[in-house]
Amino acid sequence: MKGANSIKDQSLTNRLLPCTLHILLPIPLLPMILLSVYFYPFSLAPSPSTKLPPPPSSSTSTPLPPSAGIYVCMHDFVLLTILLQLFFLGSVNILVFRGLYRVHSCFVVLADKHKDYVCDTPCDYSNGRWVGDNRDPLYNGTTCATIKESQNCMINGRQDSSYLYWRWKPYQCHLPRFEPNTFLQLITNKHLAFVGDSLARNQIESLLCLLATVSTPKRVHHKGSRRWHFASHNASLSLYWSPFLVQGVQRSNTGPLHNIIHLDRNEKWTKDVDEMDLIVLSVGNWFLVPSVYYEGGKVLGCLNCEGLEHSDIGFYGPLRKALRATLNRIIEKKVGKGNGVNVIVRTFSPSHFEGDWDKEGSCPKTRPFIKGEMKLGEVDEEIRRIEMEEVENAKVKAKEFRGFSFEALDVTKLSWLRPDGHPGAYMNHFPFGNGVSGRVQNDCVHWCLPGPIDSWNEILLDMIKTQDCRLSLFNLSH
Repeated sequence: MKGANSIKDQSLTNRLLPCTLHILLPIPLLPMILLSVYFYPFSLAPSPSTKLPPPPSSSTSTPLPPSAGIYVCMHDFVLLTILLQLFFLGSVNILVFRGLYRVHSCFVVLADKHKDYVCDTPCDYSNGRWVGDNRDPLYNGTTCATIKESQNCMINGRQDSSYLYWRWKPYQCHLPRFEPNTFLQLITNKHLAFVGDSLARNQIESLLCLLATVSTPKRVHHKGSRRWHFASHNASLSLYWSPFLVQGVQRSNTGPLHNIIHLDRNEKWTKDVDEMDLIVLSVGNWFLVPSVYYEGGKVLGCLNCEGLEHSDIGFYGPLRKALRATLNRIIEKKVGKGNGVNVIVRTFSPSHFEGDWDKEGSCPKTRPFIKGEMKLGEVDEEIRRIEMEEVENAKVKAKEFRGFSFEALDVTKLSWLRPDGHPGAYMNHFPFGNGVSGRVQNDCVHWCLPGPIDSWNEILLDMIKTQDCRLSLFNLSH
């Protein structure tokens, strides 16, 4: 009987021991979790919370080259704790626990043997629709100090606020609401540069307002750009004014009546490419006005240059040459220094003038277009096509080099559906005050802040997540 009782005790012990281990193991694992938090801290500043729906069934993942790692996406430490439990119990084939790497909202747990090494497939953000959203914007005209006065529509007296309550919903994937803490974590110790025209300024001002909800940027002096620094993450944002991307002189009332554009000469901003980690390019609008184009120091042709003895060659060819020269120069500069860069070309943003912009044209719409209600203009579509093609050409050219990423932030179609999002007459402070009636000057090119342009930065964040994930995993595998 004693032997039988002993066998029963051993059997009970064998049954209870694993359960006890699973209960007690999290306690000694706490120091490891705390170390992870120490080396890869989460920002404690409050951020808007958004309940995310389950991923769509059409979502797919693209395998990357096999490497020493397990790619684990999670939003808390629960899954990490389970993995560590399995590791110490010997239930997972991990020979060497070499490190923990934070990759946007995911973790890469390095190991010696594993083949499931994946990142999410990039989404086609351009294909979708605007849907109603009852949530207030993350900022407004009084809480953000960096909004340009002519784009602060509500402060300038715009009465209808319905344009604020729409969000872009791609058909192919879920686009989360902008998460400022995540964005700042992704650009920690990095320099993000916006280069281009006034739409680049419009976008960076939107981004600064979004990020300022959790961390206040400080304006710092820099020769050649407007620059802001986020001390909380040692991150810098810069705006380089370069409406042609290449060297040129803008037409003006006191200067030439047409742009002068040297399609093969580098603009001053390119000298700072070495210090840029992420570049967002914006170009297009300044190519629509009368211009004279130069190549090799000689006149190549012109656009709408009456009175000048030059051939009118339009602007599609010159725009392509300027963008291609810019992307090639970025590659050459970075390859020369032995490092890569993430480059995003933001596609053309359509205007919505009803009538000529310089003849009291206006944009009075108060709701988005329904898809198919108005067709995208031929010029807008062609500019977008050129930009998309040149991004693909740059990808091919940079393929042989390590650490380069070229993508298009394709906002043309989604922006075309938002004729209600421009300042219009409210580019001026209370334009119809003091008895003013009738038509006044309208801005139907730029976007109200807050407004539809904030969706550009939601897409930008999602693109940077994907780029960062793929680049990090690539670097870990080499």
